[in-house]
Parts: sequence; structure tokens; C-alpha cells
Amino acid sequence: MENLFLIISLIFVGQTLGSLIGLVKKPKKTILYGSLAFAASMMLGISFFQLIPEAMEITPFYLVAISFFLGIVIMWIVDKSLPHINPELMKKEKPSVKRSVVMLVIGMALHNIPEGLAIGVGFALDPVLGIMIALGIATQDVPENIATIVPLYGLTKKKIKSFAIVTATILFELFGFIFGYYILKGMSLSLLGSSLALAAGFMTYISIEELIPAAQIKQNLKVGLTGLILGLVCVLLLCIFG
Repeated sequence: MENLFLIISLIFVGQTLGSLIGLVKKPKKTILYGSLAFAASMMLGISFFQLIPEAMEITPFYLVAISFFLGIVIMWIVDKSLPHINPELMKKEKPSVKRSVVMLVIGMALHNIPEGLAIGVGFALDPVLGIMIALGIATQDVPENIATIVPLYGLTKKKIKSFAIVTATILFELFGFIFGYYILKGMSLSLLGSSLALAAGFMTYISIEELIPAAQIKQNLKVGLTGLILGLVCVLLLCIFG
């Protein structure tokens, strides 16, 4: 029960904290870039040091490979169909506020479902693994939500409304967790392993396609490399002492 409470807390803390920081005081760009690099490194580390090895122990290699690449394809389709709103939106001459807000809500919700699914599947197999995944996702949720709520507030001009919109999308991550944990928990080991590989594909796509480019590592080399190294070290420490 304590582990379950911790998981649910991490699901809410990362996104809520990021939203509050973005509304109260937008952090310096270097801090934001470093946080994005750190989150990307953690998620990649968890995917390749934890999720895929765990999946290969209980599932044939070909199913792991297929599920991993399927996860990448699913996230690519979601990302291209309903991309996150970003600051570039504010540069349009006549942005449709209503349409932009609706797209943001749908886009964030669909991105949150696979993240919750990854946590749920990991937790179903091993509570410690689930906590590690939740920690990695919560870490990336902080800078991601900072970068999301700032342009959203620019559109709505209302802090409470912007915060409420972002907070509401957390429920979709919670739904993904519930589905991943309670529905897949009693399934065969092969299905669980395939789900872990699928989750690794989700997290890998998010890291490579969204977080690393947003971190602008080439332009902020010292901060970016520091974030990447620290994220990897954190994952290794979690693997050793977890």
C-alpha cells in the first residue's frame, strides 16, 4: 500500500510542480535545459538498463523487439497527430485560442496515457521497478509542464484556468497506470514482458524526439552534458541500491 501511495504521489507531483513553477516564476533557460537533459538521460537509462533487460528475462527476444519498435511508432503517431503546443505558437499572427487550448488538452492527455501505462506495467512486475519508472517520468514532467503551461497561460490569460487544464490531464496518466497495473497484472509473463518493451519504446521516443532536442545540448554544452551524466548516474544508483 505504501508503494502504491508513493507511485500515485509521483504521478501528481511532477506535473503539478512543473505547472506551479511555470506560473509563479519561469526558471532560467539554462536550468530548464539542464532539467530536460537530466530527464531524458533518466528515461533512456531506465528503458535500456531496466525495462528491456526485465522484458528479455520473461519474453522471447523477437516479441521484445517488436513491442519496443511498436511503442516508438505509437508515440510517433500520437506526436504527429496531436503535438504539444510550444512557444512557437505565440508567434502566429492570429492564433485560435479555443482550438489551441483544445489541442493542448488532447495532446497532453494522449501523451500521459502511455506514461501511466509504463508505470503500471513496471509496478505490476516489480514495485521497485514501477517506482523507478514513476520517478523518471515525474522528473521529465517538471520541465515539460513548465514549457507547456507558459504558452498556455499566454493564450488563456488566466492562471487558475491554465493550472486547472494541466492538472486535469494528470488523470489520464493515472488512468494509464490503473490499466497497466490492474488489467495486465494477471496476464501471462510474455504479455507483461511485451508491455515493458512497449513502455521502453514510449520512453525512448519521448526522450529522443522531445526532451533531447528541447534541451538544446549543442547550444548549452556544459549544462546539457551535466544533466545527461547526472541522469545516468541517478539511474545506475537506483539500479544498485533499488
